[in-house]
Amino acid sequence: MKALVYKSTGSWYTVKDEAGTFHNARIKGVFKIEGITSTNPLAVGDWVNIETEEGAEGTAVIDQIFPRTNYINRQSPRMKHQQHIIAANLDQSILIATLKDPRTSRGFIDRFLVVCEMYHVPAIVLFNKTDIYREKEWAAYEALSEVYRSLGYQVHAVSVEKEEGLDILNGLLHNKTTLISGHSGVGKSSLINILLPGEAIKTNDVSGWSGKGMHTTTFATMYDLPENGRIIDTPGIRELAITNLEREELSHYFPEMRQRLEHCRYNNCTHINEPGCAVKAAVESGDIYEERYISYLNIFESIENRNY
Repeated sequence: MKALVYKSTGSWYTVKDEAGTFHNARIKGVFKIEGITSTNPLAVGDWVNIETEEGAEGTAVIDQIFPRTNYINRQSPRMKHQQHIIAANLDQSILIATLKDPRTSRGFIDRFLVVCEMYHVPAIVLFNKTDIYREKEWAAYEALSEVYRSLGYQVHAVSVEKEEGLDILNGLLHNKTTLISGHSGVGKSSLINILLPGEAIKTNDVSGWSGKGMHTTTFATMYDLPENGRIIDTPGIRELAITNLEREELSHYFPEMRQRLEHCRYNNCTHINEPGCAVKAAVESGDIYEERYISYLNIFESIENRNY
């Protein structure tokens, strides 16, 4: 019977069949998905076929994985040169960011958006902790929201602590499967506790000595929302190394660059040193934000220096 993967611990999976019954399931044999090499054969959000095991109540065997509409991955935390699929079959992804305690860097936001563009997952940036914003943070938020909205991304500001601005979020989540991600300490687990008060997701404060959040989620887990829709909670991501991307392809995942590529003099333009580059001309004229171009250069360099 068909079932949906709600949690993966590496060897066992929690799946829910179409009748609404949960099973503990394990994989039968070895799954090889054409075109995808990853450290995990199955991910949260995958649709699979299961067969229940006789004499083992509540357990099942996964013998088939159905084609994915999309997925999001990251560099494997244990194997640098392999990818780990975070979640599959997503309608959208929400990155929770903060401008203070801890501060989410522009580079991290841009890397996350590149990954979403690579795998055709609509992205939303949600800035949290507005209750501690002062004039400086509000100015930064206004500047950032202007940048990302001009590129077609949704940007919203909320305070999970004060439960302000969450009505917008509830509307965004309705009838969607949504990946929720971000650095540790940005309030991700606190937000999920509000959305799912019965789950009591563990939360931790920001580490005093490092200013960074401490990990509270170990495995990606999917939850059903009370009023239709699903959310996938992910482990806090400190760094986001991009995999499966050639540096010549990077500009295709910056929307403001993508629309100008055909105007570059050279088809293989890297938008760094070549003459007649439409992207560099747009940066110089202010039509492409300089900060986004700097992010492009930083990501480009990280891909260039990677040893395969």
